[in-house]
Amino acid sequence: MLRTVTRYIIHRLLQTVIVIFGVSLISFGVTFATGDPTFLLVGPQATAEQIDQIRHGMGFDRPWPIQYVDYMSRAVHGDFGTSLRSHDPAFNLIKDRMPVTLELTGAALLVSLVISIPVGITSALKRNTVYGTLSRFGALLGQSRRVFWLGLMLILIFGVELRWFPISGPGDLQHLVLPAITLGAFSTARNARLIRSSVLEVLGNDYVRTARSKGLAQATVVLRHVLKNAMLPVITVIGLDLGTLLGGAVITETIFAWPGVGRLVVQAIETKDYPVIQTAVILLATLFVVLNLLVDLTYTYLDPRIRLT
Repeated sequence: MLRTVTRYIIHRLLQTVIVIFGVSLISFGVTFATGDPTFLLVGPQATAEQIDQIRHGMGFDRPWPIQYVDYMSRAVHGDFGTSLRSHDPAFNLIKDRMPVTLELTGAALLVSLVISIPVGITSALKRNTVYGTLSRFGALLGQSRRVFWLGLMLILIFGVELRWFPISGPGDLQHLVLPAITLGAFSTARNARLIRSSVLEVLGNDYVRTARSKGLAQATVVLRHVLKNAMLPVITVIGLDLGTLLGGAVITETIFAWPGVGRLVVQAIETKDYPVIQTAVILLATLFVVLNLLVDLTYTYLDPRIRLT
């Protein structure tokens, strides 16, 4: 078993290298196509000769494939370049902001699971009641709204009018409430619908009917026989949720002035800070792939019938 897991992990890590290479190549090509950042580094009074000197000194006058090879050759040794705006190492900028983004992402995922799991289970068990209808309508409504709209509404209602929560910046737990709800709302609605469907499917299996015929309590049947088997597709979506939440953090962090990687990337795009953009994309993609690997390994624990190949 250990040898199989090791072989599987090595195989996935090799796939990760290919994925990261593809992501870095696409992001580098897209950022290069947005224009020359040299004009952001010089003053308005700079002459054409000075602009050419700076462009040559920064290497921006070379073809982008050559720039890409040079960048990746330094990146594999841990040198991701220097920010064109702050002149700090790009990797350090991302590293300093990453804990704040992970805090927000983790809180949003927690909000999603704490709400969606009980709502989805209860909706399945009471599918022909008013509660089941309302929960399905609420989940559909939650998936139809946009992050920026929900964030602004929460700020206006709970931040400006009621003054229950701060509306910007990090701090204590109160500062985290509105951004976490904003970021996790879509995942909450989708996961509730998925859990409901999974539970309904499992409830129709013979072993569930057998457990009920033995006189087991409803809670025991749900926790021991239904939930564990119904969580397999949910675990898959949670792995994808992590990527969705990391991507959605860009908008949420901008709305709430949350000093994470997402807001840093937006600022880097506005100033064409290529090293910061490329470093953020590569590190976030790496994080996403590693988290999905951990999710795949979790399958074997939840369902021993699944084998790693």
